[in-house]
Amino acid sequence: MRFAFSTWAAAAALAVSSLTGPAVAQDAGEIVVYNAQHESLAKEWAEGFTKETGIKVTLRNGSDSEFSNQIVAEGASSPADVFLTENSPAMVLVETAGLFAPVDADTLALIPDEYRPSSGKWTGIAARSTVFVYNKEKLPADKLPKSMLELADPSWKGRWAASPSGADFQAIVSALLELKGEEATANWLKGMKENFTAYRGNGTVMKAVNAGEIEGGIIYHYYYFGDQAKTGENSKNVDLHYFKNQDPGAFVSVSGGGVLASSKHPKEAQAFLKWIAGKGGQDILQNGTSYEYAVGKDAQSNARLVPLADLQAPKVEASALNSKKVTDLMTAVGLL
Repeated sequence: MRFAFSTWAAAAALAVSSLTGPAVAQDAGEIVVYNAQHESLAKEWAEGFTKETGIKVTLRNGSDSEFSNQIVAEGASSPADVFLTENSPAMVLVETAGLFAPVDADTLALIPDEYRPSSGKWTGIAARSTVFVYNKEKLPADKLPKSMLELADPSWKGRWAASPSGADFQAIVSALLELKGEEATANWLKGMKENFTAYRGNGTVMKAVNAGEIEGGIIYHYYYFGDQAKTGENSKNVDLHYFKNQDPGAFVSVSGGGVLASSKHPKEAQAFLKWIAGKGGQDILQNGTSYEYAVGKDAQSNARLVPLADLQAPKVEASALNSKKVTDLMTAVGLL
C-alpha cells in the first residue's frame, strides 16, 4: 500500500521518540511500537518508514522479556500496535497468548520460510549468529571446541564465559532444548554451571575475553563487528569461531516483528512491518551499523559478515522455542 504525501508534510509528520511511561494519545494513523530491538536500528527503521509514508511512529524501548510479559499482562488493552524483538522466544510468548493478528500474506512472502514461523502470526525481520569469541593469544585455533556441547566437559572448567541472564543467551539455550531435548539440555547446563564465568551482557563477555580474563565466550556475532567498525579497542585481541555443521552452537536467532490483534491502526501497523521486511528495512541492515543479518528474500547482508548460507546453522522452528522451560531449567541448576 502506498501513501501519497508532499515532502514537507512527510517531514512534519516524522516524530520518533522513546517513551517508558503510560500510554500517550495517538494521532490518526500514528502507530506505537514496543521495541526490544537495538534502539538505533529501530530508530533508522522508523525514520525511513515515516519519510516514505508520512505515518508517525512512536517507539517505546525495552527488552524482549519486559515487553512480551507486558503485552500479555495488557492483553486487548495494550496501546502497542507493533512488537519488535531481538530474539524469537518473546514472540512465541505473545503468540501463545493469542495476541497477534495474522501477518499480511504479501509481507510473509518477503521472508523465506526458515526465518519465520509456520503459523504466520509474526515474521522474522533480522537475524544474528551464535559464535565463540576467543582470545588469540590464550587459545590457539587448533584447540577450539568443535561443538558448543564440549564446553560442558570438565576440561573447559574456568575457561569460558557467557551472560546467562540475558535474552540472547536464553534464546541459544532454547535452540539447544529444541534440538537435543530436555535431558541433554539439563546436563549441558549443569556442566556449564561448573565450568563457566558469568558476565552481564555479551559486550562485557567480549571485553573480558579481549583483556585476557577468560579464554573464550558465547556471544552473538555483531558485537565483534560493531566494535571493529569503531575503535576496535574491545576486540583487537579476539577472533570469532563459527561452530557450523548444524551444531547447536551454530544457531541463528531470528529477530521478530508482529502486529497486535488489539491495534487501533492495523493497516498502518501492517504497512510498517511490511516496510521493515521489504527493501527499505533490509537495506538498512545491509548498509547500516547494526551488523545484524538481513533475512528478506534476495536481501544482502553487510559485506563484512560471513554469509548466512555459509553458517551451516541447524534448522529450528522459530515458534517452537520455549523461553519458560529454558528459564526453569536454568534456574534449577543455579544459573538464574
